[in-house]
Amino acid sequence: MANRHRREVPLDLGGRRLALRLTLGGLTELVDALGAGDLVGLGERLGRGRIAARDIIAILRIGLKGAGHDLAEGEIKALSVAGGLEPIAALFTITFGSPVAAGVARPDVP
Repeated sequence: MANRHRREVPLDLGGRRLALRLTLGGLTELVDALGAGDLVGLGERLGRGRIAARDIIAILRIGLKGAGHDLAEGEIKALSVAGGLEPIAALFTITFGSPVAAGVARPDVP
């Protein structure tokens, strides 16, 4: 169950109800995983709205780990994500504030 006070976001993954959360360590890992250089680079990269499947897997793996769910990358690849990219957008919004401040462009908004 996601705890909004801990800045967690609910995620339905393969029929399981889990949570996503970005910690400082997770942000460091995410910057490295996406080759963004720093948090500004991460915001710019995500803000372009061009997110690869491997980026989604990295974000999910790191966000799940931050919420206490240590799933292997292979487990995440095998599961279906309900809600598309909404849980990921919500993760950055709850972590940084507004979607604009977080640098996350919603796929349906130009």
